[in-house]
Order: sequence, then structure tokens, then C-alpha cells
Amino acid sequence: KLTSEAKTIDGYEQSEMVRSINEIIKWVGIVIIPIGVILFYQSFFLNGVTFQKSITSMVAAVLGMIPEGLYLLTTVALALSTMRLSKRKVLLHDMKSIETLARVDVLCVDKTGTITEPEMKVKEVVFEGEDVTERLTDYVLASRDNNATMQALQAFIPEDAEQKHAALKVVPFTSSTKYGGIIFDDATYLLGAPEFIMRSEFEKIEDKILPYTDKGYRALLFAKYDGTELEHGLSGSVEPLAYVIFENPIRQNARQTFEYFKKQKVAIKVISGDNPKTVSEISEQAGIDGARNYVDASTLTTDAQVEEALETKTVFGRVTPKQKQAFVSALQKNGHTVAMTGDGVNDILAMKDADCSVAMASGSEATAQVAQVVLLDSDFVHMPNVVLEGRQVVNNIQRSASLFLVKNIFSLLMAVFSAVLMFTYPLEPSQISLVTGFTIGVPGFLLALEPTKDRIKGHFLTNVFIKAFPAGLTDMVSVAALVVCGKIFGISDDEISTMATLLLGAIGLIVLVRISRPFNKKKWAILWLNVAGLVFCFLFLKHLFAISPLSRADFLLVVVFMFAADSILRHLTHATERIARKIRKKRQDSPRHFGKKG
Repeated sequence: KLTSEAKTIDGYEQSEMVRSINEIIKWVGIVIIPIGVILFYQSFFLNGVTFQKSITSMVAAVLGMIPEGLYLLTTVALALSTMRLSKRKVLLHDMKSIETLARVDVLCVDKTGTITEPEMKVKEVVFEGEDVTERLTDYVLASRDNNATMQALQAFIPEDAEQKHAALKVVPFTSSTKYGGIIFDDATYLLGAPEFIMRSEFEKIEDKILPYTDKGYRALLFAKYDGTELEHGLSGSVEPLAYVIFENPIRQNARQTFEYFKKQKVAIKVISGDNPKTVSEISEQAGIDGARNYVDASTLTTDAQVEEALETKTVFGRVTPKQKQAFVSALQKNGHTVAMTGDGVNDILAMKDADCSVAMASGSEATAQVAQVVLLDSDFVHMPNVVLEGRQVVNNIQRSASLFLVKNIFSLLMAVFSAVLMFTYPLEPSQISLVTGFTIGVPGFLLALEPTKDRIKGHFLTNVFIKAFPAGLTDMVSVAALVVCGKIFGISDDEISTMATLLLGAIGLIVLVRISRPFNKKKWAILWLNVAGLVFCFLFLKHLFAISPLSRADFLLVVVFMFAADSILRHLTHATERIARKIRKKRQDSPRHFGKKG
């Protein structure tokens, strides 16, 4: 039923990074059509330029506005990360989960299979009175449950054990009732959470269970029930017969994994169907910060109580599948990016609603199918690796996308400038390709593979625009001023075009230096590789890239504009960052309004 309900929930949702790139492509696709038409009309009909020259200048402007290679760059970076994670026994069902996990600020984890090992075993059986091993054996052999609890009980009873009494009706354990029951030919027996079976009389046996839950053991009650109606709650009297004590060892690397998330300021919420005291003790042993702040989720009956508990508590016990889903939704409503881990069917709904879901391969097959990330060896210690991969992908693509957007901003502004001042776009398509190749394309791909552990801050599109706009504006101002000077000094159009290409290449390398900081050997190699590529093309592939011979005066003019461009870029960058800081501060000071994804 839970699996069927999960299938009705909307599945795929694009990540912020892919959504931002799609926005760039969409608006570029809308803008290039009217601008291309205007440039051709102005050049051919108003300026009297030849048809061929009008077409090539229009194509150069349109080509410059297209972020060619950005999709390929994103796909390659994500695919390589997916391959690296697969070597660490991490399977991704969709690549957007890499980015989402890198942005997570709340991680919801289940106790069994995440904090602890998936297998549990029976530590001991404590009898309330007489030995009821025979009746407990009958219950285990007749039960149809196939969860970790029943598997531990099956391993506990002797292999040659035989069922002494016939089972007339079997009611399986459910997460809503917290117990299972079997009606035999002579009596009805229950097995489950003591407080749910005993109800108002739980205090009578609480002292007998407390010593075990205080040590992190799980305790189930085996009891005789005076009744036959089990599906819709209990109403008859209950006779406690025995307490089955389970132990579930904590994963070896759990403490260091949770310590990592604590350092990264990722809040941990432990959400389990077990006794809250037991879950709290296990969480404390695993080193989860605030593990002593626990609550019984069955006492949370209103949305306000849930929201308050999520802000103040760390451990939640006796949680139903619907409550897990509600917890995830409440956290998202308050602006958090939520990851949910689990291994059981009762985790499916919450995992489906979470921004990113992580399943253990050793758990339910249905859970592994709906999860975005599957830990193939069911070891939670791999989670930091997934987070680091996400940071590397997002930070590197963000840096490379800034390079791509520089060209787009320049071409757009330059096209508008050309149309307003009624002169033909000064660059050839081949020259745009030359500059793009060695200041954007090649370095962008190589920088996207750089290892980085920096935490992701802010929104993708905003971060990209803040870095790209000063450089794009600098390109436009510098080239526009060069074109105007060229017209004044009577320099030919071919020479102006070559000078503009040389100037754009120089500014592109300056931007590359700024974006690549701090430098290492690999980044220095990338920089000098692209410098060498540009020099080679200018010297030996002149015809291919429409490079015309330049006089010494032309070179001197380019050098002057290059130094001027460096100064303009520096001042524009400082101004943009200052404005961005003010906007961020204003947003932080204003009331926050969150949607589902914050």
C-alpha cells in the first residue's frame, strides 16, 4: 500500500543548477531572434553592407550569445562524479541528487540500518512469570512477518523447533499499531511495543523495561490478549508474559560520519518507529549532537506541535510512516533542504517527498527503487563522499558557467550597442569561436574536473551572474571603445576586427586568472596551455580565424586598452560584489517566505 501510494507522488524535479542553466538557455533562445533580425536589417538595409558581411556579422553576434558547450560540460561533470561514486559502492538513480545532497542542511535518518547495523539479534528473553518459550516459538513459527525483528527471533529459536498449537488467524505487525498478533486455537498472543500493547497500564511494567532501554536495547512485549479483534486497536485486557530484548550494534564509522555532518552544520534528525528512549541512547552512543532531546511522536497531534518539535528536538520515536512524511514536509516548509535515509518500506513516503532520498541496499527492495541514492554496501560512511562529490560538481560548474556567461553578456550588450550606434558588429564567427575555445571552452571543461571541498553558498544563477557580469560589461566597454577609436583613427574594419579579437582574448585570460584563484600546478598548466593555444592560432592559423596583419600602433592601442580593461574589471567586480552583499543583507533582515523547497 505504501509503495503504491509513493508511485502517485510526482517524481522527477530538476535541481537548482540544471533549472538555472535551462533558464539561461530559454532567455537566450528568446532574445537572439529579434536581435539577429535587427542586426541584419541595420547592417544590410541601413548601412549598405554586403549581404555576405551582414550575415556573418549577425551570425557572430548570435553565436556569441549562445552558451555552447554548457550542457555538455554539466553532463560530463555529473557523469564523471557518478562514475567515481560507483567505485565507492554508491549508485545514483538520477544525477541531480549529487547537487541536492551538497546543499542539504537537514539530514533525517532512521535508527535501524543507518545508525546501527541492519541485522539485530535477540540478547535475552526475560519472563514475567513462568517460562513461555514454547508459546513464543509457536508465535514466531506462525508469523508471516519478514522484518529484521522477526528474522532475529527466527534465528533465536532452535532450528528443530515445532509449532505446538495451530494458528487460526495471523495479523502482521504494522507501523501504525506497533504490534502484531496471532489467534491460536486456545488463546490470542501479541508481540510489539510495550506501551502500545499495555496502553494505560504501561506504568505497571515500565520499571522492568527501563534498564534495557537506558542502555540502548530494544524491548518488545510478548503478551496474552483477552480478545480476538486486533486490526483496529486493542480493547481487552492484556497479560504480560515475557520481554524480548534485542541488541543492534552501532555501525563502526557512525560517530565520525555524524561528526563530519556536525562540522558542516548539517542538522541531524533521527526518526524511528522504536521507543524514543532507546533511539536517544543509540543516537548518543553514535555521537549525534543533541541526542538527549527526544520526543514520543505519538504525542504530536497538531501541525504546530510538529513544527515546534522539529525545531527543538533531535530524536523522534514511535513515528508512523505518515508522520515521517509530515516531518519532511514541515522541514521543507521552513526553508530547509532535506535528505531522508532509510531501509524499510515505512520510509518510502518520506523518502519520496524529501529533496534527496538515500536507501540501504540491504533493506527493502521497494525502498531502494524509489530512492535517488542507494548505498550498495549499506554503509552510511559513504555519505560524506557523496556530499563532497556534489560540492565539487556544483562549485566547478558554477565557476565554468561564469566563463560561458561572460561571452553571452558581452555579445548581447555589443549587439545592442551596434544596433543603437548603427555600425556593423565588429567580429567574425570564427573569431568568436577562437576566443571562446581558449578562454571559455577548454579551461571551462578542465576546471570542472578540479577537486574542491568548499561549501555551496547562495543561488547558482546569482553566483554565476555576479562573477560574469563585470567581465562581460568590461568586454563590451573595451571593444566598443576600441571600435570607436578605430573609426576615428581611420583603421580598417578587418584590423579593428583582429584588434577586438586580440583584446577579447587578453581580457578572457585575465578573467580566467581571477576565476581560477587560488592557483595550483594544474591550474597554472591550464592557463599556459590556453595562452599557448591563442598565440599559436594568431601566428599560424591567421586565414582560418580571419586574423589580419596589425601595425605596431595597432598593437600598442590593444595593449593600452588591455591595461584599461584590467582596471575597469577590478572596479566593476568590487562594485558588483558590494551591491550583492547589500542585497543579501537586506534579504536576511526582511521576513522570510518559504515555499516547498525554500
